[in-house]
Amino acid sequence: MELTADGMPRPVDVKSKDLHIRLAETPDEVRLAQRLRYQVFVEEMAVEPTDEMRREGLEFDSYDPYCDHLLVFDNSPEAPPQKVIATYRFMRRAQAQKAGQFYTQGEYDISPLMDYPGEIMELGRSCVHREHRTGIGMQVLWRGIAAYVLHFNVDLMFGCASLFGTDVDKLALPLAYLHHNHTAPEQLRPRALPELYTDMNLLTSEQIDAKAALMSLPPLIKGYLRLGGWVGDGAVVDRSFGTTDVCVVVKTDGVTEKYRKHLTRDEGETRPASGEGH
Repeated sequence: MELTADGMPRPVDVKSKDLHIRLAETPDEVRLAQRLRYQVFVEEMAVEPTDEMRREGLEFDSYDPYCDHLLVFDNSPEAPPQKVIATYRFMRRAQAQKAGQFYTQGEYDISPLMDYPGEIMELGRSCVHREHRTGIGMQVLWRGIAAYVLHFNVDLMFGCASLFGTDVDKLALPLAYLHHNHTAPEQLRPRALPELYTDMNLLTSEQIDAKAALMSLPPLIKGYLRLGGWVGDGAVVDRSFGTTDVCVVVKTDGVTEKYRKHLTRDEGETRPASGEGH
């Protein structure tokens, strides 16, 4: 097993062919994640950056210093050194206490999750380089998530996951499908903050074409659902990112080797994963 610069075993250390999945270990490696986020969120998705972000070519926020940043390195012979093709951001209870709160708490009341016994973790800022959106990127990210969950004995995962667009009427099908079929049980149900709350009950269950609804969901959200994940009460329109967010909750007892092999099967989908999680 490889060790960190501090001589400690790596919490995540997964190799798959030419890919190496591990956590960022230095400020420079955190910047590799932030640079990829800038390329995806700002340059591709047209998220408006701050002047500082634009100058540095990095996408960042005040939570980054308190989080763990999962990186997927491309170590193939033709790749440049330190090429990161995918990233994910994790935050556990102790880290959120240092940061002041979880990112999700800016959009949702997560009191039921805070009351949950055991370790919880927030997932966010997920993105995959445009050249690696064939499904492979998300597959290796899920392997990294599973390794992290097992290392830190995480019992519950949650986070804001995004649907592209801010026109709720155009997103009525996937939002209503999630509302009718995957709402979290009350004891684990986050609720959108009152001033941000957007009703997801936009169609009756009879009006929903379940197959079409599933096909319209981003791959990341479908991956959560395959783990038995749920969504909270209400969506939140995030105009700064050009997305509509749902709060996803997943018990990690579904993160097993059996599930990891099947989590991100493409199901014939052609739409690539880019940046889907705040």
